[in-house]
Amino acid sequence: MVFEMSVVESENIEILEVKENPLLGRKEVLIKVNHFGKSTPKRSEIREYVAKLYNVPVDTVYVIKIKTEYGMNVSLATVHVYTSHEQALKVEPEYIIVRNEGKEEEKKEGED
Repeated sequence: MVFEMSVVESENIEILEVKENPLLGRKEVLIKVNHFGKSTPKRSEIREYVAKLYNVPVDTVYVIKIKTEYGMNVSLATVHVYTSHEQALKVEPEYIIVRNEGKEEEKKEGED
């Protein structure tokens, strides 16, 4: 029996920086994730952790970037936490929204 362990756990995450951006209605958070012996964390795991941390719905949290240096077991993630889902849809580019909310079903060629 194989158990899948989440990379994102409270003892593995350190918040490096939090900036308030009232003009855009968001907090800009820089997070350091230690994942020794594990793969780079998934966007969905980081979103859920940050949503719990700030006590907000998951649909107001968007992971912009996850960067891992080659051979390192540390990732830096840039996350935006919005005041509302509607505000996030106004500000964030469409490709960031698609990346965070899951991939849309692609149309098969030949179908209209």
